[in-house]
Amino acid sequence: MSKTLFEKIIDGEIPADMVYEDERCVAFRDVNPQAPFHVLLVPRKPIARLGHATEEDAPLLGHMLVVAPRIAREHGHEDFRVVINNGPTAGQSVYHLHLHILAGRPMGWPPG
Repeated sequence: MSKTLFEKIIDGEIPADMVYEDERCVAFRDVNPQAPFHVLLVPRKPIARLGHATEEDAPLLGHMLVVAPRIAREHGHEDFRVVINNGPTAGQSVYHLHLHILAGRPMGWPPG
């Protein structure tokens, strides 16, 4: 199976504007930002989509939800939105689980 775009970024094969890295995940600026601050938080472990996560993945998912606010705050944002798209009709285009962290403008509801 070929690597996803995000696996290539994690492996350094494709450059990205990294804003955070640890042993479990990386975060980089979205190339098509939907807000002044738009970062993707991606686990190093390839999980195709949230619906494929297992109980074994719970510590990783929890870690990502703790890291997301830290990234937003480090970039001057106390208010932010976290989005996870699960599948094509939900807007997922890269099949490697990722969190969108958006901030820097008012967010409307409903979101889509």
